[in-house]
Amino acid sequence: MTPSSAIEERRAQAADSDSIRPLVIDVPEAELTEMRRRIDATRWPERETVPDDSQGVPSSLMQELARYWATEYNWRACEKKLNALPQFITEIDGLDIHFIHVRSKHKNALPLIVTHGWPGSTIEQLKIIDPLTNPTAYGADAADAFDVVVPSIPGFGFSGKPTSTGWDPSRIARAWAVLMKRLGYSSFVASGGDFGAVITDVMATQTPPGLVAMHTNMPGAVPNDISNLIVSGGAPPSGLSSEEMATFNKLRHFFATGVYYAFEMGTRPQTLYGIADSPVGLAAWLIDHGDGDAQPAAAIAAAARRPSKGQPADVLTRDDVLDNITFYWLTNTGISSARLYWENKSGFFNTRGVSIPVGVSVFPGELYQIPRSWAERAYPKLIHYNKVDKGGHFAAWEQPQILTAEIRATFKSFR
Repeated sequence: MTPSSAIEERRAQAADSDSIRPLVIDVPEAELTEMRRRIDATRWPERETVPDDSQGVPSSLMQELARYWATEYNWRACEKKLNALPQFITEIDGLDIHFIHVRSKHKNALPLIVTHGWPGSTIEQLKIIDPLTNPTAYGADAADAFDVVVPSIPGFGFSGKPTSTGWDPSRIARAWAVLMKRLGYSSFVASGGDFGAVITDVMATQTPPGLVAMHTNMPGAVPNDISNLIVSGGAPPSGLSSEEMATFNKLRHFFATGVYYAFEMGTRPQTLYGIADSPVGLAAWLIDHGDGDAQPAAAIAAAARRPSKGQPADVLTRDDVLDNITFYWLTNTGISSARLYWENKSGFFNTRGVSIPVGVSVFPGELYQIPRSWAERAYPKLIHYNKVDKGGHFAAWEQPQILTAEIRATFKSFR
């Protein structure tokens, strides 16, 4: 969590470890002034020696983004959006967990916990909260309403930063089940993308009381033997369909050229001191994770170039990107969030043995497009499978209307 001066937290029940304490974000202006000073003081390297992004984030992109960040970007607008939502802190398993909790005005709303990933945050999910909790304002039925819970993963945002090892996806998943029970939900569903998809998959394998179904937009559905071949650079097995072969080749390319950011965080996260010391260093690290020609790097880099005004609501903008980066900077969570990769030993795309009902949404700009054949093998109770026509890795951020529709469709039968 940020220094206590950065937030106003009401602690009337703080003595009770099960208490739920409201949170209001109020970053002191001095912290924003210091951030801008550091941006202006950036010591820039020489420009890249290639005309593209094959060496990393181009200097022209970063310098223009830094100029805008230091002179025009308005964190207070993001702060206002966050504070318009009910936010809370509660202690679970010895660690403070931050979460947004919006109850629908409609009766019999279905409780839903949505988990973000890296380099995302709760900001990544803001655009889907109102459509899910207030469906009638978006042309849907009251029967489509959800109560939405969006927690910050430990080490991210205003959740506590673990001071010892062990906060892996399994422990986080158990904490989410405790959170939903503490909020009074005896039955609920779950959804996630990126690391949120891993955590959701793992939670489903734990079959906590109350979790009745899940949705994912980054399914853990690559057969384990094939996943091992992809990671090791092995040849594809015989008998793959054309669709399965396309997914195999796409993931093999990613592991050959685009996964090294994850290897660094998975092995030496503490070495990344620069992202805790330099706003521009942090921004470049969060923008350019992976092969610049593939999601998710391409979506963020493209958004970092876009004007923030005059864009459709379903287009990721420069302000969207800077809201998230600034959130990381102000909470000093660049390294604490990176440790999740070090903690994770469960893989990213492989199957885990989920037995509850599952909905899968396949986005064309995701790192891979899982074939239905593999989804059916990974999730024997597959209740929804759909290939949508646009959107990528950051589904809630990039295409909130589409993701909202996919979540509604998945859980229709659980009303």
